[in-house]
Parts: sequence; structure tokens; C-alpha cells
Amino acid sequence: MARPRIHPLAAPAATLSATALLAVVGLSACADPGAQASQASATASVAGKTFNLTADQQRITVEKDGAAAALVPDAVKADGTLTVATTGGTAPLSFRATDNTTLIGNEVDIAYAVAETLGLTVEVVPVAWADWPLGVESGKYEAVLSNVTVTEARKEKFDFASYRNDLLGFYAKSDSAITEVTEPKDVAGKRIIVGSGTNQEAILVRWDEQNRAAGLAPVEFQYYDDDSASSLAIQSGRADLTFGPNAGAAYKAALDGKTKVVGTLDGGWPLKAEIAFTTKKGNGLAAAAQAALNRLIDDGAYARILDRWGLTSEAIPRSELNPPGLPKK
Repeated sequence: MARPRIHPLAAPAATLSATALLAVVGLSACADPGAQASQASATASVAGKTFNLTADQQRITVEKDGAAAALVPDAVKADGTLTVATTGGTAPLSFRATDNTTLIGNEVDIAYAVAETLGLTVEVVPVAWADWPLGVESGKYEAVLSNVTVTEARKEKFDFASYRNDLLGFYAKSDSAITEVTEPKDVAGKRIIVGSGTNQEAILVRWDEQNRAAGLAPVEFQYYDDDSASSLAIQSGRADLTFGPNAGAAYKAALDGKTKVVGTLDGGWPLKAEIAFTTKKGNGLAAAAQAALNRLIDDGAYARILDRWGLTSEAIPRSELNPPGLPKK
């Protein structure tokens, strides 16, 4: 068992569990989501939700939209293929099917749907998180769909077409008496698992400071080395909540039924944050992607894709071109 460590703001008397990162099956939208999903069976159905984990995805079919296709830059039209990078390590966003080769997930489905709406075929390429920016800038990849959050710093090099809200989620054991977390006082005195050095940790620290100033009980911060240790802490009652990226946690809750969502926050709290189809700045592809995404929203395909992966709570009403991004630090 890893040695425990105390968060610098935690109560002096508190004894914390082993160090770690809350991953469930993913990290924040601004970091490499590197945890590989488990594929124990071809399909998984618990808590009423079934996920197809095979290479035969039977994706939602869409039709070409002439107006959107007309916006595709000539350089992309030249070979008729849209090359999309994704990290391929985070369920339900992009991960390996049961054949351990085929990339599947929400981001992959969005890539296929956008390409088909634009009258293109698609090639989805697995890449390391650190490699996509240079790959897109150099033209090696025409886009990236990998839980990329829009930021003002990134807008200096890339264009964006939004397709999902960036949410963080509080999750508790399914039979927990905790039913709602919406504001700082709701976490007072709670034992919360959070990823070290993440945006969600920074938010939780701010909430804890506010609670302490109001004379409320402090948060007990817990950090774990892996998902199994984190899950055991929640299920055994050693921790009250996990706080991290909503997408992976929502998928896991639907998959095994052992946890439940008790609250969500914008990923850039108190600011809104959005996940976007990311392209090289100025090449025009983001405008075509935005048109395709709005067509998918209008005809219902977009909603069906998100529902397919348990991400309905992260749906947006319209895709925006270069929406306001999180500010530079």
C-alpha cells in the first residue's frame, strides 16, 4: 500500500489514503487522458445502459449535407479523407474495442459523423496527447477530437468548433446518503478523492478555503495511484466522493451501477468551458465542421451519439465557431 500524504490544506488531524489521481477512465480535458479501458466482454450492460465494445460498432448513419460540404477546404477535398487524431485511451471518449486495435467511443463516432456529413471518408489515428498540437499545426492531422478544451492560448494556433460541454462531476457510492453537491458548503467535512495537480483539485481547494473562512469543516483530500484503489475507497466507505472529469465517471456509473452522480460543474468553474473539434488556425476546416455539427444537432444524430456513450448531460444546443475560451493563466 502506498504511503498516505496529507494535503497542505487538509485538517491536521486527518489521515489520508494513498496518493493518486482520480482517473475512473480519464483525465482532464487539458491533460493526457491515458488510462486504458477494460474490455471484459463484447457488450456491457449494467444499470440499464448497454455499450457495444466490439469492433463492429454499427455507428449511427448520417447523410451528406451539401451546404456544409461546400465549406470544406480544397486541401482536404483533394484526397477525400479527413484525418483525425485522438488519444485512444479514455472510455467512453476514444478507446480500444475488444479486438484491442479498433478505436471506438464518442469522439470516434463524432469524427465519422462529421466526415460523412461533409462527404468525406475518415481516418482516425491514435496519437499521444503531447503530439497532437504539432501534428495539427504541421498538417499531418487535419483535426483532433480528443476532449480538447477551448482556451484563449490555444486559439492563437488553432480554430475550434464546439461539440460538448466540458463538465466535472461529483460521484458518490450508489447507496450514499449524499444526494446533491452544488456549492462549497456541500463538500464541507467530506472525504473527497481528486487528481493531484488538476483543475478540479484547484476548484476544490478554493471551495475548501471558502468553507474554512466561514467556519465550516474542512475537506479531507484523498489521492490514489489507480482507479481500482479509488473505487475500493468509495465502495468501502473510506471516501465520500470522487471529483473529476464527468465523461469517464458517467460512463463507469452506467457501466457498473456502483456509483451515482450527485453534482456537476463547468470544467472551467466559475467559467464555462467547451470541448471542440480542433483544426489548424485559418485553414477554414473548423467552419465546415461547425456546419456539419449543427446539421447533426438538427437531425438528432448528435443526441443519439452522445446518448450511445452515456454523455447526454454534456450536450450543447448549437456548435459555435471559436467560442470564448478559458483565459490564459
